[in-house]
Amino acid sequence: MEISLDITDGIAHIRFDDGKKNSFNLDAIQDLTAAFEEAEAGAQAIVLSGRPGSFCAGFHLPTMMGDDMDAIRALGLSGGRLALRMYQCGKPLVAACTGHAFTIGCFWLLASDTRIGENGRFKFSMIETQVGMSFTPWSLTLFEAKLSKRHYTAAVVQSKVYDPQGAVDAGFLDELVNEGESTAKALEAAAALAQFPAGAYAANKLAMRQDGIAVMKRDLGL
Repeated sequence: MEISLDITDGIAHIRFDDGKKNSFNLDAIQDLTAAFEEAEAGAQAIVLSGRPGSFCAGFHLPTMMGDDMDAIRALGLSGGRLALRMYQCGKPLVAACTGHAFTIGCFWLLASDTRIGENGRFKFSMIETQVGMSFTPWSLTLFEAKLSKRHYTAAVVQSKVYDPQGAVDAGFLDELVNEGESTAKALEAAAALAQFPAGAYAANKLAMRQDGIAVMKRDLGL
Protein backbone atom coordinates (compact mmCIF):
# COMPACT_ATOMS: atom_id res chain seq x y z
CA MET A 1 0.00 0.00 0.00
CA GLU A 2 1.42 3.37 -1.02
CA ILE A 3 0.33 6.17 1.29
CA SER A 4 1.32 9.76 0.57
CA LEU A 5 0.80 13.01 2.44
CA ASP A 6 0.99 16.46 0.90
CA ILE A 7 0.30 19.67 2.82
CA THR A 8 -0.27 22.73 0.62
CA ASP A 9 -1.69 26.05 1.82
CA GLY A 10 -2.73 24.45 5.08
CA ILE A 11 -4.67 21.59 3.46
CA ALA A 12 -3.41 18.05 4.03
CA HIS A 13 -4.13 15.54 1.29
CA ILE A 14 -3.66 11.88 2.24
CA ARG A 15 -3.81 9.39 -0.64
CA PHE A 16 -3.79 5.60 -0.37
CA ASP A 17 -3.28 3.25 -3.30
CA ASP A 18 -2.35 -0.44 -3.35
CA GLY A 19 -2.63 -0.67 -7.13
CA LYS A 20 -5.68 -2.94 -6.81
CA LYS A 21 -8.82 -2.37 -4.73
CA ASN A 22 -7.30 -0.69 -1.64
CA SER A 23 -7.54 -3.58 0.80
CA PHE A 24 -5.94 -2.75 4.16
CA ASN A 25 -3.69 -5.02 6.20
CA LEU A 26 -2.25 -4.06 9.60
CA ASP A 27 0.89 -2.42 8.21
CA ALA A 28 -1.14 -0.27 5.82
CA ILE A 29 -3.47 0.92 8.59
CA GLN A 30 -0.51 1.77 10.80
CA ASP A 31 1.04 3.77 7.96
CA LEU A 32 -2.24 5.56 7.29
CA THR A 33 -2.60 6.33 11.00
CA ALA A 34 0.89 7.86 11.04
CA ALA A 35 0.05 10.02 8.02
CA PHE A 36 -3.19 11.13 9.66
CA GLU A 37 -1.36 12.08 12.86
CA GLU A 38 1.09 14.17 10.84
CA ALA A 39 -1.77 15.83 8.97
CA GLU A 40 -3.55 16.67 12.23
CA ALA A 41 -0.41 18.29 13.59
CA GLY A 42 0.48 20.29 10.49
CA ALA A 43 -2.68 21.26 8.61
CA GLN A 44 -5.87 23.27 9.01
CA ALA A 45 -8.05 20.71 7.19
CA ILE A 46 -7.60 17.16 5.91
CA VAL A 47 -8.66 15.34 2.75
CA LEU A 48 -8.63 11.55 2.37
CA SER A 49 -8.71 9.99 -1.10
CA GLY A 50 -8.35 6.48 -2.47
CA ARG A 51 -7.28 5.26 -5.89
CA PRO A 52 -9.37 5.71 -9.06
CA GLY A 53 -12.25 3.25 -8.90
CA SER A 54 -11.87 2.25 -5.26
CA PHE A 55 -11.84 4.27 -2.06
CA CYS A 56 -11.36 1.24 0.19
CA ALA A 57 -12.34 -2.40 -0.32
CA GLY A 58 -12.12 -3.09 3.40
CA PHE A 59 -9.78 -5.17 5.52
CA HIS A 60 -7.42 -7.76 4.05
CA LEU A 61 -9.96 -10.54 3.61
CA PRO A 62 -7.63 -13.56 4.00
CA THR A 63 -6.68 -12.21 7.44
CA MET A 64 -10.26 -11.53 8.52
CA MET A 65 -11.48 -14.94 7.30
CA GLY A 66 -8.49 -16.87 8.67
CA ASP A 67 -7.98 -18.80 11.89
CA ASP A 68 -5.55 -16.44 13.62
CA MET A 69 -7.82 -14.71 16.11
CA ASP A 70 -5.04 -12.43 17.38
CA ALA A 71 -4.41 -11.17 13.83
CA ILE A 72 -8.15 -10.63 13.26
CA ARG A 73 -8.47 -8.70 16.52
CA ALA A 74 -5.37 -6.58 15.84
CA LEU A 75 -6.57 -5.63 12.36
CA GLY A 76 -10.10 -4.84 13.53
CA LEU A 77 -8.88 -2.76 16.46
CA SER A 78 -6.43 -0.78 14.34
CA GLY A 79 -9.11 0.09 11.81
CA GLY A 80 -11.57 1.04 14.54
CA ARG A 81 -9.05 3.16 16.39
CA LEU A 82 -8.25 5.05 13.20
CA ALA A 83 -11.99 5.58 12.67
CA LEU A 84 -12.16 7.02 16.18
CA ARG A 85 -9.18 9.28 15.50
CA MET A 86 -10.95 10.56 12.40
CA TYR A 87 -14.25 11.03 14.22
CA GLN A 88 -12.70 12.98 17.09
CA CYS A 89 -10.41 15.08 14.90
CA GLY A 90 -11.24 18.72 15.63
CA LYS A 91 -10.20 19.87 12.18
CA PRO A 92 -12.37 19.65 9.05
CA LEU A 93 -12.08 16.17 7.51
CA VAL A 94 -13.30 15.62 3.96
CA ALA A 95 -13.37 12.23 2.23
CA ALA A 96 -13.01 11.98 -1.54
CA CYS A 97 -14.69 8.65 -2.19
CA THR A 98 -13.03 7.72 -5.47
CA GLY A 99 -14.99 4.50 -6.05
CA HIS A 100 -16.09 1.40 -4.16
CA ALA A 101 -16.28 1.40 -0.35
CA PHE A 102 -16.77 -1.67 1.84
CA THR A 103 -16.63 -2.35 5.60
CA ILE A 104 -13.83 -0.27 7.18
CA GLY A 105 -13.88 2.00 4.13
CA CYS A 106 -17.53 2.77 4.88
CA PHE A 107 -16.66 3.41 8.51
CA TRP A 108 -13.99 5.91 7.50
CA LEU A 109 -16.60 7.66 5.38
CA LEU A 110 -18.99 7.74 8.33
CA ALA A 111 -16.23 9.20 10.52
CA SER A 112 -15.54 12.06 8.08
CA ASP A 113 -17.28 15.44 8.25
CA THR A 114 -18.04 15.74 4.54
CA ARG A 115 -18.14 12.82 2.07
CA ILE A 116 -17.96 13.46 -1.67
CA GLY A 117 -18.49 10.46 -3.94
CA GLU A 118 -18.43 9.80 -7.66
CA ASN A 119 -21.43 8.91 -9.77
CA GLY A 120 -19.98 5.80 -11.40
CA ARG A 121 -20.63 2.07 -11.32
CA PHE A 122 -19.51 1.75 -7.71
CA LYS A 123 -20.74 -0.28 -4.76
CA PHE A 124 -21.05 0.42 -1.04
CA SER A 125 -21.77 -2.25 1.56
CA MET A 126 -21.26 -3.42 5.12
CA ILE A 127 -20.73 -7.15 4.48
CA GLU A 128 -20.25 -8.25 8.10
CA THR A 129 -23.53 -10.17 8.43
CA GLN A 130 -22.91 -11.80 5.06
CA VAL A 131 -19.54 -13.17 6.21
CA GLY A 132 -20.69 -14.11 9.73
CA MET A 133 -19.27 -11.21 11.76
CA SER A 134 -20.93 -9.07 14.43
CA PHE A 135 -20.74 -5.33 15.04
CA THR A 136 -19.57 -3.87 18.36
CA PRO A 137 -20.50 -0.58 20.10
CA TRP A 138 -17.81 1.56 18.43
CA SER A 139 -19.20 0.74 14.99
CA LEU A 140 -22.81 1.19 16.03
CA THR A 141 -21.90 4.70 17.20
CA LEU A 142 -20.93 5.70 13.66
CA PHE A 143 -24.07 4.14 12.19
CA GLU A 144 -26.20 6.14 14.60
CA ALA A 145 -24.30 9.34 13.82
CA LYS A 146 -24.58 9.27 10.05
CA LEU A 147 -26.86 6.56 8.63
CA SER A 148 -30.49 7.25 7.80
CA LYS A 149 -32.81 5.41 10.22
CA ARG A 150 -34.70 4.13 7.19
CA HIS A 151 -31.63 2.16 6.12
CA TYR A 152 -30.52 0.67 9.44
CA THR A 153 -31.85 -2.82 8.90
CA ALA A 154 -30.90 -3.01 5.23
CA ALA A 155 -27.40 -1.59 5.64
CA VAL A 156 -26.37 -2.96 9.04
CA VAL A 157 -28.21 -6.27 9.31
CA GLN A 158 -28.88 -7.32 5.72
CA SER A 159 -25.58 -6.27 4.08
CA LYS A 160 -27.39 -4.35 1.36
CA VAL A 161 -25.25 -3.25 -1.57
CA TYR A 162 -25.82 0.39 -2.57
CA ASP A 163 -24.99 2.29 -5.73
CA PRO A 164 -23.70 5.88 -5.32
CA GLN A 165 -27.19 7.42 -5.37
CA GLY A 166 -28.32 4.90 -2.77
CA ALA A 167 -25.23 5.60 -0.69
CA VAL A 168 -26.23 9.27 -0.52
CA ASP A 169 -29.76 8.35 0.54
CA ALA A 170 -28.47 5.89 3.15
CA GLY A 171 -25.97 8.38 4.58
CA PHE A 172 -22.60 6.97 3.52
CA LEU A 173 -22.08 9.98 1.22
CA ASP A 174 -23.20 13.60 1.25
CA GLU A 175 -23.02 14.43 -2.44
CA LEU A 176 -21.95 13.10 -5.83
CA VAL A 177 -19.80 14.54 -8.59
CA ASN A 178 -18.81 13.16 -11.97
CA GLU A 179 -16.41 10.24 -12.05
CA GLY A 180 -12.84 11.39 -11.50
CA GLU A 181 -13.82 14.70 -9.88
CA SER A 182 -14.19 13.83 -6.18
CA THR A 183 -10.64 14.69 -5.13
CA ALA A 184 -10.67 18.17 -6.63
CA LYS A 185 -14.08 18.84 -5.11
CA ALA A 186 -12.93 17.57 -1.71
CA LEU A 187 -9.85 19.79 -1.74
CA GLU A 188 -12.06 22.76 -2.61
CA ALA A 189 -14.46 21.90 0.21
CA ALA A 190 -11.62 21.48 2.71
CA ALA A 191 -10.16 24.85 1.76
CA ALA A 192 -13.53 26.49 2.36
CA LEU A 193 -14.01 24.76 5.73
CA ALA A 194 -10.51 25.76 6.80
CA GLN A 195 -11.68 29.40 6.72
CA PHE A 196 -13.92 28.88 9.75
CA PRO A 197 -12.48 29.86 13.15
CA ALA A 198 -10.60 26.70 14.11
CA GLY A 199 -11.50 26.80 17.81
CA ALA A 200 -15.22 27.17 17.19
CA TYR A 201 -15.26 24.46 14.52
CA ALA A 202 -13.54 21.98 16.83
CA ALA A 203 -15.60 22.90 19.90
CA ASN A 204 -18.96 22.60 18.18
CA LYS A 205 -18.03 19.42 16.32
CA LEU A 206 -16.71 17.63 19.40
CA ALA A 207 -19.51 18.82 21.69
CA MET A 208 -21.98 17.19 19.33
CA ARG A 209 -19.99 13.94 19.30
CA GLN A 210 -18.73 13.64 22.87
CA ASP A 211 -21.10 10.86 23.99
CA GLY A 212 -20.35 8.74 20.95
CA ILE A 213 -16.62 9.31 21.30
CA ALA A 214 -16.80 8.08 24.89
CA VAL A 215 -18.56 4.89 23.79
CA MET A 216 -15.99 4.30 21.04
CA LYS A 217 -13.07 4.81 23.42
CA ARG A 218 -14.43 2.32 25.93
CA ASP A 219 -15.16 -0.29 23.27
CA LEU A 220 -11.74 0.13 21.64
CA GLY A 221 -9.87 -0.05 24.93
CA LEU A 222 -8.66 3.57 24.94
